[in-house]
Amino acid sequence: MAAQAVAYGFARYGYGLFLPDLRDRFGLSTSVLGLINSVSYVGYVVALLLVGALVSRLGPRPMVVAAGVSAGVGMVTVAVAQTTWVLVVGLVVAGMASGFSWAPFSDTADRLLPDRTRERVMALIPSGTAFGVTVAGPLALVTRGADWRYAWFGFALVALVMAWYAARVLPAGRHEGKGSGGGKTVTVRWFLRPASATLYLTAFVYGLIGAFYWAFALEAVSDAAGDNSPMAPLFWTIMGLAGISSVFAGAFFVRLGLRLGQAVLFIALAVAIALLGLAPGALPAVLASAVLYGPAFMATSSLLALWSYRVFPEQPSTGFSATVLALGIGTLTGPATLGAVADHYSVRTAFLVTAAVALVTLAFRPPARRLEHSDALGEETRAAACGR
Repeated sequence: MAAQAVAYGFARYGYGLFLPDLRDRFGLSTSVLGLINSVSYVGYVVALLLVGALVSRLGPRPMVVAAGVSAGVGMVTVAVAQTTWVLVVGLVVAGMASGFSWAPFSDTADRLLPDRTRERVMALIPSGTAFGVTVAGPLALVTRGADWRYAWFGFALVALVMAWYAARVLPAGRHEGKGSGGGKTVTVRWFLRPASATLYLTAFVYGLIGAFYWAFALEAVSDAAGDNSPMAPLFWTIMGLAGISSVFAGAFFVRLGLRLGQAVLFIALAVAIALLGLAPGALPAVLASAVLYGPAFMATSSLLALWSYRVFPEQPSTGFSATVLALGIGTLTGPATLGAVADHYSVRTAFLVTAAVALVTLAFRPPARRLEHSDALGEETRAAACGR
């Protein structure tokens, strides 16, 4: 959870939180801000490719330590940037943290936890992002204007502490997954099994809509409320506080299953995004958007982790790295394309288009089976890994 708080709550989504300050300091247009956000995800995709290639041989520890180090170095670079190019370099390096940090925990959970609790804990891990966002919001409020650089120095310090902690507690070395495929070299065909197509499409759309919202939500709220209004940082903080409820994502999926859970979450995301397109200056709409988006976005991260674990039970982190790569391609696409829509039409129009895109995922259905409370879940996973 600490790794996700650093990699996502600070290193990845900090750009959107401080976007008004960065826009003013570097004199950037909306389309350029979107393009920079997309470019920053290049580091994310590179890190994902490295995780997919290395995690089964090196174990999760080096990957998560690399996340902390890249986040720390990248955020220090952002803090000292005096030109747009240095800013972009810092965001790219910091963006690598989110690529390194998430997928390795699939192997960690598979290695360290019993069958009866594994999927519940995997659903819990992404909620760390909400804690990071909750901390970042008040810090942005305190350091508004000329002091925004101090917040990034603080983020970097926390990232390096997380890297030290990960080096102490996480396992290293090759992971022999369940079933007959663990630890073996995989081919492209291994990733393209029939059950993976809808998973990748959902991850892509999730990345696309999420990257745009995180990058431009504060822009929309700030423009409507005025740059000197505290509404934007408060909106961010409320979104993080609401997102903490995603610690109950495991119970949510136990009760509803992945299929109904996916439908509920993406409808909530679509409504939250549409509210900022319809009324970004209305306090009730802004608060409703934050309260809906925070839990839905965090829980959808858990949905992808659980869905991917069922599709790739024999090498969970390797399979999940492909899922997160599809998400990463969406994040590369979202801010640039939807930012161009915002520049050509309006930010509000771009939010409405994004909300419509979110509803497309209702056509991509995960497995219908519910999560189980007992060890029967582990037996079913092992049977799937052996091809039974």
